[in-house]
Amino acid sequence: MTTLHDPERRGFASDNYAGLHPEVLAALAEANGGHEIAYGEDAYTARLQEVVAGHVGAGAVTWPVFNGTGANVVALQALLPRWGAVVCAETAHINTDEGGAPERMGSIKLLTVPTPDGKLTPELVDRQAWGFGDEHRAQPLVVSITQTTELGTCYTPEEVRAISDHAHSLGMRVHLDGARISNAAATLGTDLSAFTGEAGVDVVSLGGTKNGGLAAEAVVVVNPELAADPSLGLVHVRKLSMQLASKMRFVSAQLIALYGTDLWLRSATHANAMATRLAAGVEPLAGVTVQRPVQANAVFAVLDRDVANALRERFRFYDWDPATGEVRWMCSWDTTEADVDAFLAELQRLLGA
Repeated sequence: MTTLHDPERRGFASDNYAGLHPEVLAALAEANGGHEIAYGEDAYTARLQEVVAGHVGAGAVTWPVFNGTGANVVALQALLPRWGAVVCAETAHINTDEGGAPERMGSIKLLTVPTPDGKLTPELVDRQAWGFGDEHRAQPLVVSITQTTELGTCYTPEEVRAISDHAHSLGMRVHLDGARISNAAATLGTDLSAFTGEAGVDVVSLGGTKNGGLAAEAVVVVNPELAADPSLGLVHVRKLSMQLASKMRFVSAQLIALYGTDLWLRSATHANAMATRLAAGVEPLAGVTVQRPVQANAVFAVLDRDVANALRERFRFYDWDPATGEVRWMCSWDTTEADVDAFLAELQRLLGA
C-alpha cells in the first residue's frame, strides 16, 4: 500500500500524533501467528499481570482496555455505586476532554475544584468532600488525580500520599489517571510504585498510547484487597463499557513491550528532554511567555495570535486558552532535536528575533 502521509513530518500538537515505537511494533508482530484464546485468556495478558504488579505492587490486577477515556470510565464505574460522585480538578481530563463520557456512559457525577496548577490537595478535596449521608447530594466517594496533570505538572509521591491518606480517612477511594504516568516518573526520578502502590492509590488508569503504543491502556487495581474483591465487578464493567478486546493479546503485548523493559522510561525521558529543550529556546524570546515550569513533555506559552497562526502553518499545535493566547506544545517519544530547533528557528523568524 502506498503511504498516505509524510513519515518525516512531526508537529507539536499531541503525543497522540506519534506513531508506534519500533519496539512496540515488533512486539505486535511477535504476538501474531497461530491461535491464542480470546478475551484475555492468553499468555500475553497473563504475563502482563506480572509485569505491571512489578511496577505498582504485589497483588495488583491489570485489565487491558482500548483507550484512556475507556480506562477512566471503567475504573470510576467499578469504584462507585449509582449514587457516587468523583472529586477532581476542574482541569481534569475526565471533566474537560472526554466529551461527557463519565456522565453519559458512566452516569457519574463529577464534583470539580478550581486549582492553580492542576493539582489537588487535601484542602482542595474538602471543598467537595462533604454532605456524606445527605440524600440530596451525590456522594463524594472517589478522588481522581492526574499524573502528569493537564497543565503539565507532576504530583510528588508525598503529595499523592497526603491525598490518599485524607481520602481514605473520609471513606473515599483514590483513582489516578496515568495517561502520561511514564513522563511523571521520568521527571521525578522514581519508579511507578512511589506514587501509586506505595502512596496509597487504589486504582490506576495506566497509559501506553501516548508513549509509543496503539490503543494500549489498562485499568490497574493496585490495592490488593480491592483487587481480590469480586464485588468490584470489573469483569462485567469492562464488557458493558465496550472496552473488552477480543484479540487482547495484541493490547497486552504492547504494554509488555513498554513496561516489561525500560522502554516506557526511555521514551518518556526523551520526550521530557525535548520539551525542556523547547522551553529553554523559547524563554529568551521577546513576545513569548512560558506560563509555568516544564515538568514533563508539555510546554504552555502565550504569544501573539497572528504569530501562533503563522507558526501553525508549518508545525501543528493547539490553543489551550484562546481568550489569553495560551497555546500548548507537546513533545513525543519521536520528537528530535532537529524538530525542536526547526520549530524555534521558525518562531524566531516570525517574531523578527
